[in-house]
Amino acid sequence: MSGVGRYLLAGLLAFAVDFGLLFVLRDVLGWPTAWAAGVAFLVSFAFTYTIQRTLGFMSHAPHGRALVRYTILVAVNTVATAVIVSLIDQTAAGWAIGKVVATAATTVWNYFAYRWWVFAADRPTDSPSVREA
Repeated sequence: MSGVGRYLLAGLLAFAVDFGLLFVLRDVLGWPTAWAAGVAFLVSFAFTYTIQRTLGFMSHAPHGRALVRYTILVAVNTVATAVIVSLIDQTAAGWAIGKVVATAATTVWNYFAYRWWVFAADRPTDSPSVREA
């Protein structure tokens, strides 16, 4: 399976977890849409990070660096998702279509962010490192 295929499969699994949580929080527990969308997205954080790191990108990037970068990306995605879902929920399309639209948008920019920034391998430096004796 190609890298894009693995990314999409991992994303589909992550979306199922996120969407299911959004449904439970909003439709079962009665939370406001913006809160439900934001919390569902954050709760799926660990699952999504792990599956994208291991299945989507098979990354060996240092966990600390990757996790900090992933956290920054999640913060951006959380705000974008909550705004998109809330705005579309105010139309006849409803929250579910809003979630699909938000997921489509974040899927596109996340692929590039994951590949070139979050899970990118260390780039070799041009000069050797200097070690103290």
